[in-house]
Amino acid sequence: MNVLGYLQRIGRALMVPVATLPAAAIMMGIGYWIDPVGWGAQSALAAFLIKAGAAIIDNMSVLFAIGVAYGMSKDKDGAAALAGLVGYLVLTTLLSPGAVAQIQSIPLAEVPKAFGKSNNQFVGSLTGVIAAELYNRFSQVELHKALAFFSGRRLVPIITSFAMIALAFVLMFVWPLIYNALVSFGMGIKDMGATGAGIYAFFNRLLIPVGLHHALNSVFWFDVAGINDIPNFLGGAKSLAEGKAILGVTGIYQAGFFPIMMFGLPGAALAIYHAAKPENKERVASIMLAAAIASFFTGVTEPLEFSFMLVAPALYVVHALLTGISVFLAASFQWIAGFGFSAGLVDLVLSSRNPLALKWYMLIVQGLVFFALYYVVFRAAIRAFNLRTPGREADDAPAEAQAATAPPQGLTEQARAYLAAVGGNANLESIDACITRLRLVVRDMALVDEKQALRLGASGVVRLDARNVQIIVGPQAERIAQALREHSTGAAQPAPTAGAPVAPEDERPLAFIAALGGAANLSVVDACISRLRLTVADPARVDARALRQLGASGVVTLGAQNVQVIVGGEAEGLAAAIRRLQTPVK
Repeated sequence: MNVLGYLQRIGRALMVPVATLPAAAIMMGIGYWIDPVGWGAQSALAAFLIKAGAAIIDNMSVLFAIGVAYGMSKDKDGAAALAGLVGYLVLTTLLSPGAVAQIQSIPLAEVPKAFGKSNNQFVGSLTGVIAAELYNRFSQVELHKALAFFSGRRLVPIITSFAMIALAFVLMFVWPLIYNALVSFGMGIKDMGATGAGIYAFFNRLLIPVGLHHALNSVFWFDVAGINDIPNFLGGAKSLAEGKAILGVTGIYQAGFFPIMMFGLPGAALAIYHAAKPENKERVASIMLAAAIASFFTGVTEPLEFSFMLVAPALYVVHALLTGISVFLAASFQWIAGFGFSAGLVDLVLSSRNPLALKWYMLIVQGLVFFALYYVVFRAAIRAFNLRTPGREADDAPAEAQAATAPPQGLTEQARAYLAAVGGNANLESIDACITRLRLVVRDMALVDEKQALRLGASGVVRLDARNVQIIVGPQAERIAQALREHSTGAAQPAPTAGAPVAPEDERPLAFIAALGGAANLSVVDACISRLRLTVADPARVDARALRQLGASGVVTLGAQNVQVIVGGEAEGLAAAIRRLQTPVK
C-alpha cells in the first residue's frame, strides 16, 4: 500500500474515537440547557449529564489509542483494541514526568514540559497505529506447544508492551522535539487569530477529496498542539474554571462552519437545481433536496460536495475559499458555537446554552448571507463556464448514463448492485466504510464502473491509486459496507471446496470443521483459554468421537445450541483458523 493509501487508513481509523463525541455533546448540551446559569451547580440532573459527557472528553487520548488500533486492525477485533490500550498505558506511564526523572536521574523540576503532555491524542493515535500493525502481523502466530496459550491474539498485547518500552526509550529523546514542533505549528496558526482559523478551514475543505482532513482536524480540534478546541468548548464552565478556555477564542475553529453547512451548501444545491436542464430537474431535485437536508440538520456535507467536486473542481476551490472566509468572519466578530459531530442545526441548538457560546444566533444571520452568496456565485459560474454539474451532462453521453432509473431500495439490492459496479466479488480484496464513504481495495481498477455507481445513487467515485477506490454513498455507508461483506464471496480467501488442494496448515482446522458438522452448522466460533466455544445449528451433527480422535480432551453440550470443545492451549489459534476457513470475507 502506498503512502496515500496508508494515510487513508489512519484517517478512517481516527473516525472511530471521534464518533464518541456526539454522545458527549448531547449529554453536555442538554445539561447546559437545564442549568445555563449554574452549569450543574443548581441542578443534580444537569450536573449528572455534564459530568457524564466530561468523562468522554477528558479521556479522548485513551479513546484514540483504542479506536485507532481497532479501526486499523485487519478484522476489527477487540484484541487489537486491547493491545492499543495496553500500549498506551505502558507508553504514557514511562513518559510521565516522574518516570522520566527517575530513569534519567534528573530532578523533577528539570524534566521538559513536553512529558507533562504525553497523554494527548497524538500519542494515543501513534500507539493505536503501532498496536494495529502488530496485531495484523502477529495475531495468527502459533508458538510452541509449551507456550501455545500465548499464541495468536493473546500474543499481541505482550509484543505491544515490549514495543512500547522500545518506543518510550526513543521518545524520551525525540518527544520534546516533536511536541515543540507541533506546538510551534499550532501556535503559529493560533497566533494569527481569525486569519489562522480561516486558513485552517480552507485546507479543511481542500483535503476532503482524499479524506485527509481528519488528520488536519486533529491538530486544531484536539490536544495535539495545545489547541484542543472541541473538548475545551464542550467542557464549558469546567474549561473556563480551569483556564483551558477563553471566551471569544475557544470555538473559533468550529463556529464558521455552521453558516456553510446549514445555509451555504443548501444555497449551492438550489443553484445546481436551477441550472439543470429542464428534462433533468426532477431527478436533480430529489438528489439535491436529500443532500441539502442532511447538510442543514446534521452537517453531513460530502454527498452534496461530491456532486460537484469532481465535475467542477474550480467550483470546489471556490467553496473552500468561501468556507475559509466564513470561519474568518465568525472568528473576527466572536460569533461562537461548537459541535460534537458536525456543524448542523442539531449541534447549533445543543451548544447554544453552553457558557462559551457567544452571539451564536448571528451565525444564522451570517448563514442567510452565505446562502445568497453561494447561490449567486454557483449559478453564475455554472452558466458562465458551462460546468457539468448534475443535470447538465453532455448531450452525447451514453443514454444509460442519463437515465433516471431509481436506485435499489433495500440494502441487499444495493449491495448486489454496488458489487456488480465494482467488478464483482472476485475483484474485491477489502471492504470498509467511513461515515459517508465505501472504502474499497480492488484487484483491477479498470473493472470499476463509475457511471454505474453514480446511477445507483452515489455522489462520487474517488480513485486514489491503482487499487484504492472510494464511493460516496451518504450516511448509510456503514450499512451498505456490511451488506457488501455479507454478499461478497471474493473479498478474502474462500474456504477450500471438495476436491481442491488443502494447505498443510489448514488440514487440522478443516478436520475440526468436519467433526463439528460442517461450516454450515457453525454460527459462532470463539475460544476461552483451553476451550472452543461454539454455537451450532444442530448439536446432533457434532461428532464427539471424531473430535477426541483429533486430540480434544472433552466435548461439553450446554443448552440447545452451545457446544464447548476442550483442546488445550491451542484453542485461540484453532478458533482463528476455523473462522478464517469458515468466513469468506475480510
